[in-house]
Amino acid sequence: MVIGMTLGAALVALLIGGLLFGRSSMRVSVPPSAPLPVPAMPPTASTNVQTFFVRGVVKELKADGKTVVIDHEEIPNYMAKMTMPFKVKDTNQLASLGTNDPIHFRLNVAEYESWIDQVTKTGKAAPPVADPDRKSFRLVRDVEVLKEGDVLPSYPLTSHLGKAFNTAQFKGQALAITFIFTRCPIPDFCPRMDFRFSEVTKRMNALPDAPKNYHLISLSFDVDYDTPLVLQNHANRVKAQHGADMSRWTFATGKLIDIDDLTERFGMTFAREPGTVPFNHNLRTVVIDAAGKVQKVFVGNEWQADALVSELEKAAKTKP
Repeated sequence: MVIGMTLGAALVALLIGGLLFGRSSMRVSVPPSAPLPVPAMPPTASTNVQTFFVRGVVKELKADGKTVVIDHEEIPNYMAKMTMPFKVKDTNQLASLGTNDPIHFRLNVAEYESWIDQVTKTGKAAPPVADPDRKSFRLVRDVEVLKEGDVLPSYPLTSHLGKAFNTAQFKGQALAITFIFTRCPIPDFCPRMDFRFSEVTKRMNALPDAPKNYHLISLSFDVDYDTPLVLQNHANRVKAQHGADMSRWTFATGKLIDIDDLTERFGMTFAREPGTVPFNHNLRTVVIDAAGKVQKVFVGNEWQADALVSELEKAAKTKP
């Protein structure tokens, strides 16, 4: 009996000692101060690029070697039939193309850019055909193109809050005007202008000595659809999406003849194919100084927010 208890006690002692030794060994092998290894995160592929396979006809090859104007078919659930410029990232995609060549291509649409690739010629160039449904004219004024230093005429407009105003009332302030329409489907165009203006509001707020006498206007040329209520809803979406400060930013509309007048003064054009929603348009962003004169015209969509901020700072210091 005594022998059995002695053997049992010895086994228990050995077991407890082994556990203590094991714990002591674990503490020695991994010092408390040693950092635990962090596993590397696997690379994630971008999943926000939409792709569409489209047929069209080449209308123009731009001199930059990376832009082609294409008269393309309707893209179901995305864009109506229209003629517009597309960018390529690989200039070899356009090397063998000529005017009026029928092609097939892939359109890639990301959040703020789009481009085409897999461009394939599908036949011989066809002779140009006039569109019998195209309207022959639109009532416009005969205007002179404005140059830097010219005074901007006064234009009556309506804000996204439904308030009437005119461009002349911003004398004493730096004014930036860009041109958009809310249903624009291409991220390189109107959505990019919204994004750039959003960046400008945040950069101006972050400047320690930023001027307070400035304002931004995004003017819609889709006067039938972009009512003040539509523009107000669009402004709210832009504010929510980009965290923009809308206190010095107005989305606006007006009479078509006035918008035509204003856009043509800066070489900005817009036209719509009969029976379609999107416009064929180019891009202009204009800076007016505090004296009401044209200071800078940004052509296209390559300008950055910092460049516009710099122009606004300079424009705000001009004496009215």
